[in-house]
Amino acid sequence: MIRILGSQKRLCDGLSRRDLLQIGALGPLGISMGLCSHAKGNIPDKPRTEGREAGFGQAKRCILLFLWGSPSQLDTFDPKPDAPAEVRGDLKSIPTRIPGFRLGEILPRTAGILDQTCVLRSLGHTYPVHGVSFATTGVPTTDIPLETKPRDSRQWPFIGSVIDHLTWKPGMSAAAVPTNFALPFPFGSKRGPARSGPFGGFLGPSYDPVWSEFRAEGIHTIERDAGTPGVPPKMVADPYAGIRPGDPFEMAPPPEGITLDRMNRRDSLVRELDAAQATILKATDGAFDGFDRHRAMARAISLSGKLREALNIQAEPARLREQYGMNLFGQSCIAARRVMEAGGKFVTVFWDEYGLFNTGWDTHVHHYPRLKNELGPGLDAAFSTLVTDLAQRGMLEETAVVVMSEHGRTPRLQNVTGGGRDHWAGAYSAIFAGGGFATGRVVGKTDRIGGTVAETPVSPKDVLATLYHLLGIDPHTEIQDRLGRPLPVGGIGRVRPELLA
Repeated sequence: MIRILGSQKRLCDGLSRRDLLQIGALGPLGISMGLCSHAKGNIPDKPRTEGREAGFGQAKRCILLFLWGSPSQLDTFDPKPDAPAEVRGDLKSIPTRIPGFRLGEILPRTAGILDQTCVLRSLGHTYPVHGVSFATTGVPTTDIPLETKPRDSRQWPFIGSVIDHLTWKPGMSAAAVPTNFALPFPFGSKRGPARSGPFGGFLGPSYDPVWSEFRAEGIHTIERDAGTPGVPPKMVADPYAGIRPGDPFEMAPPPEGITLDRMNRRDSLVRELDAAQATILKATDGAFDGFDRHRAMARAISLSGKLREALNIQAEPARLREQYGMNLFGQSCIAARRVMEAGGKFVTVFWDEYGLFNTGWDTHVHHYPRLKNELGPGLDAAFSTLVTDLAQRGMLEETAVVVMSEHGRTPRLQNVTGGGRDHWAGAYSAIFAGGGFATGRVVGKTDRIGGTVAETPVSPKDVLATLYHLLGIDPHTEIQDRLGRPLPVGGIGRVRPELLA
């Protein structure tokens, strides 16, 4: 029998320090101390039903396409062809399948399927920072420290983490495909300093997404410029600009030094730790049932091979892969569809920074060359093909597709190399398809320069609440934070019927 010595001082929910040390010893097997803070949640078995709008639970799954850095609303979904030149810029607008509605010229394929989507042009808030946490969690406010510290004690859980938490019930067998999966590589891992957002927040690190990994460099070496004084440009082989057909997705590695073989050779240790865990579970009325779930999930994913096969995009027809775009974002989208077919529920694809910070869609400089040559074509091919592909497979009706970012960009252009637009949170756009979202509809309106919401203001929290609703989760459903306070998963957001079919 393993004994881990420690004092008998009582801590969290009456556990002793020795108990917590025993729990901590389970960490290398994929089990998180973060569960201690929320073990006795107050999640109702049945959500509230009063005032429920149409579409509740229509989406059985969701693909979130997050464009880090934030596209310009004026050059994508909210062009202003009659605005002054310093606002409308160099790019023209084009007609779409929705009569009277125009898109930026960089999205011609999206224009051809727009009648299958719902465009939102009146998103807005008051935080012009890269607020991925603010955009994808229920946290009511944000600031730069929160957005740069993924483990800040104020963090709320990512929407995929909440869905994972609410989906799992004690006694469920582990799934071979994780509920909360993300591509193409752990968020922010290719750019330097950490970014917040897709993490477990107060649910603990064990509710972070399961990540793929992509190690290949891009086939084009491009000068990247952060647009920041004192930071010189850098030549980067960026895979978002193009990859080779054989470049693979892998599973992100487990904690350093832990391999499946070593896990298998530790069975006797696991049995002894199980005995210690059972004592703690009995003492806490099963409050730590999640430990077994996380270890079982890690084993199921490793042993099944189902997720690994889903990431084998080389099994797809070459022509379809080309339609998605032979770049990291496009191939991540086809991998996301394959993960859904394998049994996934919530998959996030990030267009992330690569090689240098202030890249991705953060076009402070080289705005027009990047929109024309990389960003526009990459998004246009991937999104339009994903929607069409899901529809042809009979999956779109039950699969919500969400394209969003953390803010918009300034109405007036900056006089810098290649043009530039800075951060702007007062008005920006998003687009949705499938899963109970409306089709052929444009929601909201901005002023003549695309800088202020003029009609139907919508908060990012409203988008999250609406997405929870479509996924069959009442946004008023409560989970407990680290202090034991019950908080609604949708935060201050409300379901927006304007977005629903």
